[in-house]
Amino acid sequence: MAAFLHVAHRHNFEARILRRERVFRERSNPLADFTDGELYSRYRFDRNGILFISQLLREEIQSPTERSCAIPAEIKVIIALQFYACGTFQRTIGDTIKISQSSVSRIVSIVSSSLARKLAEFVRWPAAADEQNIKRGFFTIAGFPGVVGLIDGTHVRILAPSEHEEQFVNRKNYHSINVQVVVDNRCVFTQINAQWPGSTHDSRVLRESRLADVFGRHRPAGRGENNEEGYLLGDTGYPSKPWLLTPFLQAGNRAEARYNGAHKTTRSLVERTIGQWKRRFHCLHGEIRLSPERTCRVIAACAVLHNIAKQRGLPDIEEDHMNNPPHPQPEQPVHHDDGNLVRNHVVHTYFQHHR
Repeated sequence: MAAFLHVAHRHNFEARILRRERVFRERSNPLADFTDGELYSRYRFDRNGILFISQLLREEIQSPTERSCAIPAEIKVIIALQFYACGTFQRTIGDTIKISQSSVSRIVSIVSSSLARKLAEFVRWPAAADEQNIKRGFFTIAGFPGVVGLIDGTHVRILAPSEHEEQFVNRKNYHSINVQVVVDNRCVFTQINAQWPGSTHDSRVLRESRLADVFGRHRPAGRGENNEEGYLLGDTGYPSKPWLLTPFLQAGNRAEARYNGAHKTTRSLVERTIGQWKRRFHCLHGEIRLSPERTCRVIAACAVLHNIAKQRGLPDIEEDHMNNPPHPQPEQPVHHDDGNLVRNHVVHTYFQHHR
């Protein structure tokens, strides 16, 4: 009997070893299986880009041990990238890489948190030395002077949360996170705020952001003729401020009409950037079935990855006519007099005479 138990124990031990080895062998490695083009199509980054992200996050996401066929950092990054790129169910990702759905969920959470912690490193306000180049870049679009950034908001749809559900219902009557972004002339994010529920008004998101500090809370009105900081351009959902220029609701003369036209043409770049971002990371188009907190980390992670893709010169995903409803705006925005003074100065100085 003892000999029988010994043999059975040995058999079970060998079976467990073989089972672990078989799992390791059958787990696919896209870096070895796919070309650069195939990697980009599936994960939005080529081989070098995936390796760059893996090295960037390695210390935080690498398993501390190689026991039980630990998943390498590169495979964890690929799993998260597939989730961001496809917005697909996590079970499908697990079937592709040959790991469990629970492991996929855990990996996406770990990688998203690690990327979100890199936000200040990759999404940052331009240095003073770069602002002149940004102003020149924006000016070449439609002749609008002094622009250092474009501001806009977009909603990312989420599953109805179990707590404070009503706060996440936006003006289009679906649950979302209200995301405020600022971009430069290269379609790079220079600021992102992804922490407000969908019912929050754009003006509050702006007020609670640090943008006012960037431009100075107490900048005197009428400083437009000597504006070293430059301006943001925003749509009518934002209040007019000395540092945030909005269009006229109705142009009263030709100069205001020219101002509105240049404003619209220049500001279209932020809409294009949001479109590029959501096409690159399709999870932002559909309903993210995670808690609001985890969704906010996914949004931040995708912003970091967007800027990394721009830094590396990766091509944008082509237009595919995906449904991206316009950002809801208030019907009657409130304009502050000091902002209107600066706006009027810009109109009279740069748009009064046809150039």
